[in-house]
Amino acid sequence: MTGRNMRTDLFDFELPPERIALRPAHPRDAARLLVVRPGAALQDRRVSDLAELLQDGDQLVVNDTRVIPAQLTGRRIGRDAEPRIEATLIKRLDGSRWQALAKPAKKLIEGDTIRFGNEGRVCLLGHLDAQVEAKGDNGEVTLTFSFHGPTLDQAIADVGAPPLPPYIAARRAPDEQDASDYQTMFAAHAGAVAAPTAGLHFTPALEAALAARGVAIHRLTLHVGAGTFLPVKVDDTDEHRMHSEWGTVSGQTATALNAARAAGGRIVAVGTTSLRLLESAADASGAIQPFSGDTDIFITPGYRFRAVDVLMTNFHLPRSTLFMLVSAFSGLGTMKQAYAHAIADGYRFYSYGDASLLFPDPASR
Repeated sequence: MTGRNMRTDLFDFELPPERIALRPAHPRDAARLLVVRPGAALQDRRVSDLAELLQDGDQLVVNDTRVIPAQLTGRRIGRDAEPRIEATLIKRLDGSRWQALAKPAKKLIEGDTIRFGNEGRVCLLGHLDAQVEAKGDNGEVTLTFSFHGPTLDQAIADVGAPPLPPYIAARRAPDEQDASDYQTMFAAHAGAVAAPTAGLHFTPALEAALAARGVAIHRLTLHVGAGTFLPVKVDDTDEHRMHSEWGTVSGQTATALNAARAAGGRIVAVGTTSLRLLESAADASGAIQPFSGDTDIFITPGYRFRAVDVLMTNFHLPRSTLFMLVSAFSGLGTMKQAYAHAIADGYRFYSYGDASLLFPDPASR
């Protein structure tokens, strides 16, 4: 069960465009942290205060996915004209095939070849070509590349650019700084096309402070897809289709988290991606099972959380599935009040913005 069927406009609010952060805070843990406890006063803190806001025995769970340079630019070749084509890789299908969003998709038909290489940049192996194997809705295409496996990964790294979220990319071009800014310190397993942004706030100093407090850090992997951050365009949450994303929770991590929780520790999800994977891996009793596969879990108010006790997450956009998720966790009224405070008090929103530390509404348990 993912929650109740609800009207999308319940999750709307006015977000001034200047509240969307275009660069991250430096150092990363200098970002602001709004502490939200349902029924209690809001607290304005800093991410660097996280250790003192948690307890000995708490277990932080971070997503160690690594963002790939998934923004590709090229031209359709082999037919009369050669229009410019932009493609954002969404999800790996196998060693040589990716699901992607293409613009303008109307210029493509099945069987077309796109030659990728940005402003004269070509991969060391030559041009990176892909054939349009299939076309779907809303610009989705299936691309079959001319390379396979690690060779393809290297070619994408050679010609691709960081896939900045559209709300940032619309206001400035990606640059070299984004290649490091848009990667967490935990990034290890390549495959995401969007960063697990709550993890961007962590630094070695914060990690050391958490360890001194007795808070352990565990890793899982969810390869975040571009669909995670898209606004919900339908009138009713029941009609929204979530893109599936691949994730894995190891047996070792599952065992450690279950043991810590049984001993009274809390599971603190760093980011909605960690939360969604933990909830996908949990059984009816709340025990986390080893997991490897796709999840398309869509959490709205009415969902009963089984695996996660506290959530650290950034500030999300109106009508997004992520604002629906945090409203399910802490209560829609509580989150609307918290977001109104954040907007009025100058908090920075979205991927490069500030963070919140959310405690659960009793009704969500």
